[in-house]
Amino acid sequence: METKPSEMTTLTAILEKLRLQHNDNEFTPKNDGFTTTNGKFYRPEDLTIIKTYRFEGQSDPGDSSIVYLIQAHDGTMGYSMDAYGAYTTHNEVDNYDDLIKRIPVQERDEQAIFH
Repeated sequence: METKPSEMTTLTAILEKLRLQHNDNEFTPKNDGFTTTNGKFYRPEDLTIIKTYRFEGQSDPGDSSIVYLIQAHDGTMGYSMDAYGAYTTHNEVDNYDDLIKRIPVQERDEQAIFH
């Protein structure tokens, strides 16, 4: 099965598209769940990962990152972002990978997300 190249080729493009739709809430890991910029708290089971983007650093592995587009059961949409492996940006919580793995995944087409 051939996949079409995505127009979302940069992290900036994804975040800008979310901002234009007022869906640029950042899901930040906190204890046993995530908080958003509006102060709401969500457990992983309250969320769904609807799209995953991976960006490879051209010359520095520290530039490699992953962005998860997330939708909450109440309709709130946003993202969670991390650098790969040892370069994680979530040093304040030691269970980020576990929290992400607990979120169900239902991949959607970009057209359905960015309408």
